[in-house]
Amino acid sequence: MVRLDKIYTRGGDQGETGLGDGSRVSKAGLRVAAIGAVDEANAAIGIARVAAKSLDAEGGMDAMLGRIQNDLFDLGADLCVPEDGRKAQDALRITPAQVERLEREIDAMNERLSPLTSFVLPGGTAPAAHLHMARTITRRAETHMVALAQEEAINPAALRYINRLSDHLFVVARAANADGDVLWVPGGSRNR
Repeated sequence: MVRLDKIYTRGGDQGETGLGDGSRVSKAGLRVAAIGAVDEANAAIGIARVAAKSLDAEGGMDAMLGRIQNDLFDLGADLCVPEDGRKAQDALRITPAQVERLEREIDAMNERLSPLTSFVLPGGTAPAAHLHMARTITRRAETHMVALAQEEAINPAALRYINRLSDHLFVVARAANADGDVLWVPGGSRNR
């Protein structure tokens, strides 16, 4: 377990931060950008959970999003220990089972939704809007992770997880709209 007795360390005052294997890297580096975007996605999901409480009488959506938030901490831990780092062998890594769980949840939710006839505009209910925001932040996290993967080895399951997560959040947002999606009308505002 992690124990945090002191929140600030002054270790990052010169623009570097420590990774999980003890190495020091620039806060402007690709790995730190990826970790930061994953953290931001996690925070956005936390906001979405608060907003969705009113829609989620049975608690299924909240439990699902709570598991995802925990997974995102796992993902941050995965990214924090480089694949070729000193502590790589014992590092916490995203697993294929976590990706498969997302896929099962997507399929189950999607079965209950109407087929789409257009692209969806982010919005509708407040929870759906927050979930769409989390989805776009997740896409940015994926972009940072792909950039990192082009420079350094990262866990392939981590890349699959972040890719699948944005799809998952899209479907959860649709569920939060209860089939009341706001659809894109191509060229629909040109003559207004």
